[in-house]
Amino acid sequence: MNKEIILSAKDIEIMFNLRGRQLKAIRKCSLDLYKGETLAIVGESGSGKSVFTKSFLGMLDANGKVIGGSIMYQGEDLATYTKEKQWRTIRGKKIAMVMQDPMTSLNPLMPVGKQIQESISRNQGVSGREAKKMAIEMLRKVGIPDPENRYKQYPHEFSGGMRQRVVIAIAVACQPEILICDEPTTALDVTIQAQILKLIHDLQLEYNMTVVYITHDLGVVANVADRVAVMYAGQIVEYGMVEEIFYDAWHPYTWALMSSLPQYGTKGNPLPTIDGTPPNLFMEVKGDAFAPRNKKPLAIDFEEEPPYFEISPTHKAKTWYLDPRAPKIEQPEIFRKLREQRMRKES
Repeated sequence: MNKEIILSAKDIEIMFNLRGRQLKAIRKCSLDLYKGETLAIVGESGSGKSVFTKSFLGMLDANGKVIGGSIMYQGEDLATYTKEKQWRTIRGKKIAMVMQDPMTSLNPLMPVGKQIQESISRNQGVSGREAKKMAIEMLRKVGIPDPENRYKQYPHEFSGGMRQRVVIAIAVACQPEILICDEPTTALDVTIQAQILKLIHDLQLEYNMTVVYITHDLGVVANVADRVAVMYAGQIVEYGMVEEIFYDAWHPYTWALMSSLPQYGTKGNPLPTIDGTPPNLFMEVKGDAFAPRNKKPLAIDFEEEPPYFEISPTHKAKTWYLDPRAPKIEQPEIFRKLREQRMRKES
């Protein structure tokens, strides 16, 4: 890609202390973010998606810390930040986050308009009537009708979809360069989900933001992403352009995720499942973390961690399958079907 890199995370390691035990939640994770792009980070619960991105704006829990690597942003290494005063120059102003549960993100005792106004005052240095005017305009911008009256109402007076719009308004009010959306459509019905995704896309274009989606919903990914990063056991195991991941993936974990999509199942046959559970990150992971769950592992998978192999200039996967010495292994049938579907649509 020829786009400008605005944030570069290299070999990030994040450790949590839990009752005297240490858990390495992120294990040498690297990622570049490009200006104006939409990146989707996918993977099952516990893979480290939220933890990794929370390190970009200093939102790790008190018992977690970055113990290795760098997060370069505007010439600064965010991984070295330790004080709240430092993070206040980044969080909200430069990098903002939309949490997955708007009811817990919003203060139930404060009118929603005041919460947007507070964000504007804190991060833009505007106060009083001007901040209120900007907050009302932000409510209008995110599609909330009658914003002057809605400004005075409390979160419980809003539907789930409307609350999500308020949370997005708070995040975007300060015009951040990077917007991280953590499962922004969870618990919303399909119609509202589509509206929220369109809203984020429209705001992205208006403010020229880079958007990072954290999701387990591959349907959302197909509709919104330019690039996809697949996470497993605290590492990015494959990344590429959305077409490369959906039509030519090579990591066995990505194969398993794609094969388990209901829409690609055969009537009367059970859906493929991913057997087993992710590795225990309290223990050191040996070899390929996915090997115990892989239906066709190689002997080396249990002995040595694979490096990244380049499939194209924009597509890499962390699997021994791509080593020139590996036996020839075919992609699952689903990828042939998907490529055929695409060819039929294009012809």
